[in-house]
Amino acid sequence: MDLRAIGLGLAFVIMWSSAFTSARIIVAEAPPLSALALRFLISGVIGVVIARLMGQTWHLTRAQWKSVVIFGICQNALYLGLNFVAMQWIEASLASIIASTMPLIVALIGWLAFGDRLRPMAIAGLVAGIIGVVLIMGSRFQGNVDLTGILLCAIAAVSLAVATLSMRGASSGGNFMMVVGLQMLVGAAALAGPAVAWETWDVALNTRLVIAFGYTTLIPGLLATLVWFYLVDRIGAVRASTYHFLNPFFGVAIAAWILSEHLHWVDVIGVAIIAGGILAVQLAKQKA
Repeated sequence: MDLRAIGLGLAFVIMWSSAFTSARIIVAEAPPLSALALRFLISGVIGVVIARLMGQTWHLTRAQWKSVVIFGICQNALYLGLNFVAMQWIEASLASIIASTMPLIVALIGWLAFGDRLRPMAIAGLVAGIIGVVLIMGSRFQGNVDLTGILLCAIAAVSLAVATLSMRGASSGGNFMMVVGLQMLVGAAALAGPAVAWETWDVALNTRLVIAFGYTTLIPGLLATLVWFYLVDRIGAVRASTYHFLNPFFGVAIAAWILSEHLHWVDVIGVAIIAGGILAVQLAKQKA
């Protein structure tokens, strides 16, 4: 087991899961698409400036430009955009749980589109992950849940899977940080039109909003994306995506801590099953 990959995976999950809580705070005080477009614009400019200071260039390979466009649209505009809109009606914890189904979608698309083969242990691990997610989600469906919000999050999970698979070849040719910055600018451009057309700039400016916006721009927005790109390049899309199975636990735990959303004992059991599933997938991918 690669300890660096495990460390990066856990760091990514914590940062990524916390984004649901900060997003929930943001959409309560500002229009979701406008706030997200502004976040991507700031993160993208910072990313490009850092890349230039590192000596990187925007003369990317064809595969990298393809990844920039697809990732910018599918993850930033669709995945995060739909989640931001959905969290006007559903809890941050539920949104993070739905997002965690992405690894199964990645594995399925990888098998159908790219002919990726999964060993029996990997399949068992994916199934265990889904069981853990279903177990956690089941406890969340005891109350009234907005179906529109759930549908938007489900479409967002598929978009994230497509974005993850588009990252194949994104690192070949260098300019890693430049790729991260440019795909955020693509997301900002894709969201600008819908934000102007459908939203009014009605913002309740306060300390809570400023802190949440700054955090989500720099940590989940910039740093987590950079770690995610590196992780997928290092261990592959399917193996990296299994870390999303941990999003239910961390998403629920962080939302319970910051937003006082409920944390159940079923969540603890579910994450234990999920962790076992991740271990199985990781071990199945190791070479003899």
